[in-house]
Amino acid sequence: MSPADTGASTAVDASPAVSSDSPASSISPASSVSSADSRMAPGGPGYRRMSLALFLAGVATFALLYSTQALLPLISGEFGVAASEASWTVAAATGGLALFVLPMSALSERFGRRTVMTASLVVAVAVGLLVPFAPSLGALVVLRALQGAALAGVPASAQAYLAEEVRPKALVTAIGLFVAGNSVGGMSGRVITGWVAQEWGWRVAVGLVGLIAVACAVAFRLLLPAPRHFTPGSLRPRVLAGTVRDHLSDPLLRRLYAIGALFMTVFGGVYTVIGYRLTEAPFSLPQGIVGSIFLVYLVGTVSASTAGRLVGRLGRRGALYLAGATTAAGLLLSVPDSLVSVLLGLVLITAGFFAGHAVASSAVSRTASHGRAQASALYQSAYYIGSSVGSTVGATAFHGQGWDGTVGVGLLAVAGVVAITALGSRAARRTARREAAVA
Repeated sequence: MSPADTGASTAVDASPAVSSDSPASSISPASSVSSADSRMAPGGPGYRRMSLALFLAGVATFALLYSTQALLPLISGEFGVAASEASWTVAAATGGLALFVLPMSALSERFGRRTVMTASLVVAVAVGLLVPFAPSLGALVVLRALQGAALAGVPASAQAYLAEEVRPKALVTAIGLFVAGNSVGGMSGRVITGWVAQEWGWRVAVGLVGLIAVACAVAFRLLLPAPRHFTPGSLRPRVLAGTVRDHLSDPLLRRLYAIGALFMTVFGGVYTVIGYRLTEAPFSLPQGIVGSIFLVYLVGTVSASTAGRLVGRLGRRGALYLAGATTAAGLLLSVPDSLVSVLLGLVLITAGFFAGHAVASSAVSRTASHGRAQASALYQSAYYIGSSVGSTVGATAFHGQGWDGTVGVGLLAVAGVVAITALGSRAARRTARREAAVA
């Protein structure tokens, strides 16, 4: 019985996961072992270059995707709009990514992971260089939506590339490093834009992020090893629909998709609103200092990159429980009007979110036995829908109830994570009892 049937953890399964659409699916068992052994592993040929390349892709993706988030108070001021309206510059980008990640994953099945990731970064960078010249909020939102749609080719293709090219035992760590790149990109984009915007305005700040992304995209293309275990798939809509239907019928994958969306609802809401809270009374911090608050993303870099060890000790569900509890504790700690308390709360929220995301996303890659790009794409779609919902609902709650409203939205999302994880534990125990009875 498969892990998807039992609800059991797959994140630390030592057996090689061989895709039905990979070359290994059509060769003998002995050759299959050789193929698995030829995948990259820590210390082996190409692993370091691959890790750095995908780390830089993660940096570029998150830096571009959230380039306006720390600047929302300035955007609100220039265009004379409230937080709930300015937040659409974030929600449009994540929404565009969520809508296009599945079609982009289909293209990566046909034309290759590296090709699609490269094309996505090139288009996203080109749009990013136009964003500083947006004449109105509406134009800015449209450009951000196009940018998010272009970036959609990176996340699902990256996870599929890793699932095919990295040995199963190293997969959680490899995906954790990619997620760590996301955290560095999110942090550096916000810190840099905060200080640059304080001196020269938000348009110059966003333009600088675009130039940084250009450098990351070039380095990514030069460093990423050519795939060795990729077999082109079909672009036929019926085949794609069948693959998507298979994934959505898997109860474990459905739970992982929901968990990713709920974790990102918390994170999107908190980081969309935090700039408004810190620039208003009683804190009244300048934009540069507010941007520096995002240095707490370094905590996410560490928690994401160590997710593999966490799963090894606690199992997948244990790691998710711990990530949810850490996130909830951070939300509650951020409520008092104390800068120290708010910062400590952000540290815990960030650590919990990135650990939970790394665990859930790596479990998706390990669970899917075929159509890995589509499996990852569905996760990414749910994940970024969560970001869009968190950004808009969190900002609306802040407008109506202040920071307490945003925290309330986050706590409801964390409760959902815990409930879904508990359902998985219950399903696993029920299956184990049935198997014991049969035995």
